[in-house]
Amino acid sequence: MKQSLPPLEHHSQIIGKLQAAVFEYTLFPNGERDFTYFSPFCETIFETKSDVLLSGVHPIESYVHEEDRALFLEDFKRWLAHAEEFRWEGRVVTPSGRCKWVDAIGTPTRMQDGRVVWVGLFTDQTTRKEMERTNRENKQRLDLALLGSEMGVWDYNYKTNVTVINQKWADIIGYPKDELEEMFCHCEDFIHPEDRPNYAATIEKHLAKETEFYEVVYRFHLKDGSWRWVMERGQVVEFDSLGNALRTVGTLQDFENLKTQEQIAVQAEGRYRELIETLPLGIVIYQDNQLVFANKSVAKMMGASSIDELIGKPALHFVHPESISKSLERMHELMEGKSVPTIEQKYIRLDGKEIIVDVSAHHLNFRGKPAIQIIIKDTTEEREALLAKRKTETLFSQLFKSSPFGLVMLDDMGKVVQVNEGFEKMFGYTSVDLAGKSLNEFIVPAELETEGNDLNTIISSEQVIKIESKRLHKNKTALSVIIYGVPVPLENKTISIFGVYVDITEQKRVEEELKVRNIELDNFVYKVSHDLRAPLSSVLGLVNLASLKGNTDNLEDYIQRIGQKVKQLDHFISDVLSHSKNLKLELKVEKINLQQLIDKTFADLNYLKGANEIVRDVMVEGKEFYSDPWRMGEIFRNLISNAIKYRDFAKSDSHIRISIKMANDRATILFEDNGIGISKANLNKIFDMFYRASEQSDGSGLGLYIVKNAVDKLGGILKVTSEIGKGTSFELKLPNHTFVAEN
Repeated sequence: MKQSLPPLEHHSQIIGKLQAAVFEYTLFPNGERDFTYFSPFCETIFETKSDVLLSGVHPIESYVHEEDRALFLEDFKRWLAHAEEFRWEGRVVTPSGRCKWVDAIGTPTRMQDGRVVWVGLFTDQTTRKEMERTNRENKQRLDLALLGSEMGVWDYNYKTNVTVINQKWADIIGYPKDELEEMFCHCEDFIHPEDRPNYAATIEKHLAKETEFYEVVYRFHLKDGSWRWVMERGQVVEFDSLGNALRTVGTLQDFENLKTQEQIAVQAEGRYRELIETLPLGIVIYQDNQLVFANKSVAKMMGASSIDELIGKPALHFVHPESISKSLERMHELMEGKSVPTIEQKYIRLDGKEIIVDVSAHHLNFRGKPAIQIIIKDTTEEREALLAKRKTETLFSQLFKSSPFGLVMLDDMGKVVQVNEGFEKMFGYTSVDLAGKSLNEFIVPAELETEGNDLNTIISSEQVIKIESKRLHKNKTALSVIIYGVPVPLENKTISIFGVYVDITEQKRVEEELKVRNIELDNFVYKVSHDLRAPLSSVLGLVNLASLKGNTDNLEDYIQRIGQKVKQLDHFISDVLSHSKNLKLELKVEKINLQQLIDKTFADLNYLKGANEIVRDVMVEGKEFYSDPWRMGEIFRNLISNAIKYRDFAKSDSHIRISIKMANDRATILFEDNGIGISKANLNKIFDMFYRASEQSDGSGLGLYIVKNAVDKLGGILKVTSEIGKGTSFELKLPNHTFVAEN
């Protein structure tokens, strides 16, 4: 009696573990449409059971991301209307809310009964969309392999009792295709009586959902009365709510010339090897702690020149020492019938190079004995690319965050995405203040609104710009800035604008001050040369007069006049030196007794004409005062000497009132005199270099200029009020540098 052979299941299990979902989509003549087949991997992609997807409760368009749905439906209607072959890549949203990129391809076949059946694949493109090209090539190879496998294909619907088969099956068993479709529902009548029990048991086991698919070898009664060995593989692809089968699909292969289990195994293994050799995944089978099966991909992955270099290696030969304990634990669980998740591990190639792989493992029977199938995906390059990307992002993030310049990132609509700390310090606005808003509304002055809008337009057209302009701080203070605008393009489209702001306000201030100093320097050179030569010329003239023969003038008068001119020259040089010293001398803070300073200043100026006629009224109140002694001396010397020089000769009671009030943070000093006063027209000029408001003095014209510069150096404020015939008042507010002294 012919003994039935046990099914060879391991190759179908390998196909069942492929990282792609095979589907069949049918458009019926009555307009109804739905998926009629899904391979198990669909549950991984859509996170939904196959039977739920096939039930039609959630049509495929309900999974499409809302942003892609309109275009998808437009294409979908066209595919259905014209029975087109389609290729679609887009996003789907699973019930858990996860968004995935998928690639779907489908090829239509018009059936004789009017149905159009699309057969295709869903592949997960989330991690690496580059797999698109590889998956396309794999599908082409799979189609070629199936074409060369000479298999009969069938699809049976229990509800409609309709069977669809291909011509190859009819050719194998010698029946007309339409007759074979009619007799399919009672095909067991054509199975050899000796093979029926095994066939029935195999089918019942699968219908009870104990196996993912079934595989059985039996003899079939041909049209001419003879018997032929065939191998049938099938799977229920749709169940009702009670668990009853609604639809099955399968293949039929001619096994007439294969009479032994050895021959069947070799033939099956050879055919399925052709399929798995096209995969970019490494597939190995370990049995009795040895590698007994491997495909070409894993050989290349492990640096082997051929599969033979791998066969016979110990189960953990390629596992990195760090991962061995985990691998042993997983192998033990698999042999106990437990499932294990996909994990990341380190492997060591034959050349010693370490690689990172994703490893999934499954228990199966291989050639009649328990074994473990390992599916390996090399993620080394992917991880290195991800690491490089993270490194780049980190470097950019740190550069963006810590840059001393003001940096801002705008989206393609010119709205603020992010600003750095440098920008926040420069303009006073934070990312929270500006996010999602137009930057121009905040920092561009009203008079430069057109410029701000034009800049965004120019940068969006992928032009790099650099301009110098004005921008506003949050407190409405105007800042001088240099602006760099850089577009960020992607696929010939500007997706973002990167702006750099450099604050040159202080630089501009220094430039303006330098211009003033240059003007003063020119004026200084002219005035110095003039005011030095004038006294010298007078001295030289007196000397010439004294040396003339017959000159009977009193020489003592000449000497007295020469002395006056020399003294005038000395005072001028002294003022020039004071000015130079004030510009160069670093601030030196000491405790100052202002009362003593005032007394000493009056004593030093006692030589001035009329100094003894001035009535002094001095009042000093408050705490200790710390400042620069030399500059404070210059301030008092020049203000007191001016009060003496510009006293009103018509008044009999010329006086100077000095009022000083000292606090912890500052001293307020008020100088008042009842001298000739200063006109309003001249009041704004008195602090200019070499300016003399009155012909009453023969001074250098540097006195008040020195006072103003000294006050500025001390960080103080100077105000002046005056009225012709009534006198002049100077108010000084100078910081009390007690904290400097304490340090």
